[in-house]
Amino acid sequence: MTDRTARIVMEGVTGRLGTNQHLIRSLMAIRCEGGLPLSDGTRLVPEPVLLGRNPEKLQALSAAQGGLEWSTDRAACLADPRNAIYFDVAATGGRRERALAAIAAGKHVYLEKPIAGTVEEALEIARAAEARGVKHGVVQDKIYLPGFMKLRSVLDSGLLGRVHAARLEFGWWIFDGVLHPAQRSSWNYKRAEGGGLVLDMFPHWRYIVESLLGPIRAVSCRIATRVPERRDERGRPYMVDVEDEAIAHFELEGGALVQLSASWATRVIGEDMLTVKLDGSLGSAICSLHRCRIQPLAATPRPRWDVDTPQDNRHEAYWQEVPGMEPYTNSYRRGWELFLRHVAEDAPFPSPLLAGAKGLQLIDACYRSDRERRWIDLPDLAL
Repeated sequence: MTDRTARIVMEGVTGRLGTNQHLIRSLMAIRCEGGLPLSDGTRLVPEPVLLGRNPEKLQALSAAQGGLEWSTDRAACLADPRNAIYFDVAATGGRRERALAAIAAGKHVYLEKPIAGTVEEALEIARAAEARGVKHGVVQDKIYLPGFMKLRSVLDSGLLGRVHAARLEFGWWIFDGVLHPAQRSSWNYKRAEGGGLVLDMFPHWRYIVESLLGPIRAVSCRIATRVPERRDERGRPYMVDVEDEAIAHFELEGGALVQLSASWATRVIGEDMLTVKLDGSLGSAICSLHRCRIQPLAATPRPRWDVDTPQDNRHEAYWQEVPGMEPYTNSYRRGWELFLRHVAEDAPFPSPLLAGAKGLQLIDACYRSDRERRWIDLPDLAL
């Protein structure tokens, strides 16, 4: 049987995330291995088409990857019947318009989060994709990281019993551009360009929490701007008009509570920038991006509280490492493989655009909670 090809228009791929994760470590890795094996015995070979605004960057990236096709003309890319899939990893601002144009052109769409600026816009995109009959999805990479896959297996084993509480901690220090260059683009700190920590990161928190523990039913959130002035890529000062820190609580179906702290203005002290800790009736577990450790009820020590004498309790010694039982694929590549099979052979895909709309619903609820200083319910969403 003859192998198949899939031409994929990739917009915004000259950025760090697009280049490293989506292009090089996902589609080019699949391509270099001869394509993605399909159920009928053939292979699907991705053919990226680079789309962006800067011809110099596009040409350089194309050359570095063996001479990929590139263009600065979105309309022409969408009009080309050879192009089957449109992928957007450009700045959040304008994603709604770009996605709707691709859907109108009959392209299958795969979008980075957040898929739009508001939940209403996200539902508009999802409904348009359904009406046009194209395949669609949103990137949900974190659940395919080794640490979270190990944590999922711990939950499936029943070792934790009934989980009653969870804590998610995320943060790192983003330089303001004075002493050292910032690690994030300046648009992340500008409201008009789709910036803000809640808009950027809280879609991740929703799918992580719900994939592990079930639906979020209500949220309480407070936000703040800790670094009010920064310098952009050219060294020019600008004022930050979005939040760079957020503290939230999620109430889950069944009553369990999740405590969440997220910040671009904190310094890492633990083993990773993101950790999730679950406490249950039969045990606890904590995971980072790559590791997962557990403490069953039978192995739980009794800490000693002594205000007079320092204690060398070494609590971490009572936690057991969860071993890796299989090779782990790059988390972005795992999502691409699922989406390509979804397009090529109608295989199930776990995160359609409605999942992206749920991320925006949480974002809107967090901002509203901060404004009104109260809990906000999250009703079910439907197309």
